[in-house]
Amino acid sequence: MDAIGIFALVAAVAALVKILTIIIEPKAWFNLTKKIWRAPNLVMIVCLILAAFVFYNLIQELTMVEIFAVMLFVALLGGVSISSYHKEFIGVASKMLRDRKSLRKAWIPLIVWLFLVLWALKELLI
Repeated sequence: MDAIGIFALVAAVAALVKILTIIIEPKAWFNLTKKIWRAPNLVMIVCLILAAFVFYNLIQELTMVEIFAVMLFVALLGGVSISSYHKEFIGVASKMLRDRKSLRKAWIPLIVWLFLVLWALKELLI
């Protein structure tokens, strides 16, 4: 199995475990989530490292355009998932907009996203 296959297997198993846990014992999932998010900076660093590793392997096999097409699919599924909680998400978004430090808090992901978007646009338009 190649790297992309391994990533897909990890994602599928993780999603299945999450779904089954939420169905069978939702409080256990919530408790795990709370423990993980006690260290948000560590979560950001670990996710950034893992994202870089996955991205490096993906870009060996796929174009940036193909990766962005998949990202659109995932974003749309995410929209379906959170639509039931639209009021809560609007509340969080409003709070973030009122926080003058929100851009400073999110500068790393903003730079990463800007880099990836410009790369995708370059592939599409040049």
